[in-house]
Amino acid sequence: MCRWLAYSGEPVTLDDLLYRPTNSLVLQSLHSHLGAEPTNADGFGVGWYDGHVPEPGVFRSIEPAWNDRNLRELARHVRSDLVFAHVRAAGGSPVQQTNCHPFRHERWLFMHNGTVDGFPAIKRDLQLAVDPSLFPQIDGTTDSETVFHLALTFGLADDPPAAMAAAVGLVEQAGRRHGVEFPFQGTLAATDGNRIWAVRYSSEGRSRTLFRNADVSALKAHYPENLAVQHLSDDTRLVVSEPLEDLRGAWLEVPEASCLVVEGMDEELRPFVPRAPTA
Repeated sequence: MCRWLAYSGEPVTLDDLLYRPTNSLVLQSLHSHLGAEPTNADGFGVGWYDGHVPEPGVFRSIEPAWNDRNLRELARHVRSDLVFAHVRAAGGSPVQQTNCHPFRHERWLFMHNGTVDGFPAIKRDLQLAVDPSLFPQIDGTTDSETVFHLALTFGLADDPPAAMAAAVGLVEQAGRRHGVEFPFQGTLAATDGNRIWAVRYSSEGRSRTLFRNADVSALKAHYPENLAVQHLSDDTRLVVSEPLEDLRGAWLEVPEASCLVVEGMDEELRPFVPRAPTA
C-alpha cells in the first residue's frame, strides 16, 4: 500500500535518508521491492523535529516523490535527529495533501502502511468514537487518519502501545460487526519527538513488511570498508518498510504482532495484542 521510514540518531539531512541509500525511500516510491504495489506515486510526506519549537515540521505533497523538485531542494538543507517519511499508494481514498502521511497533532507524528478493510461501512462507527474535541481536526478521508485520532482519543500521549492496541481493537470489533473477516492490516508508527513506537500487526496474521537496523557498532566491525556504514552514529535507529541497503546482517525483521519501542540507543520489543476499549 505504502512505504515509510522512521529515523532517530545524530542529526542528518533529509537527503541522507531519502535520496542517498541504494534503495532509498524516493526510489521505493518508483519501484518498491517488497510492497503490495511496486509504485507509490500518490503523494508523500516528511515530518521532522528541529528543537526550535515543540511541534514537528511537516511537508506533504501529492506529487510523486521521485519527481518533486521542492522535496529535493528541502532535503539538502533540513537536518534533524528524528524523521518520519512516507510515500503513498492510495487504496481508494482521494489523492490530496490532507491524505498524505505523516499526520500531526501537537508534538505527535503518525503514519500507517496498510488498510482498514471495509472502511466505508464502518467509518461512521469509528469516527463516532473519536473524542469530540479531536473530531474537527480530521482533515482528510483516509482510514489511517481515523486510526490516528482513535489512538489520540484512547490515550496516545499517556501509553502509546495501549492506545494503538485500543484503536486497532475497535477497528476489529467494528469490522467484524459488519461482517469483515480481517478488518485491519498494516504497520503503524508514532512518535512524540523523543521515542518511536512501531507496530506490525494484521487481523489475518500476514502483516506488511517491517525491519529495523542491526546494532551499528557491530556493522562497523563487520563492514570496515563500507563508508556509508562507517559514517553512521552508534545510536542510529531506523525502522523501515523495506531495507535501504543490501547488506547481509544489517536488517532485522520486526516480528508479527509486535510493538518496537525505540528511545536513543535502547530498543524493546513487546507483544502487540489489540483490545477494543470498553464502553
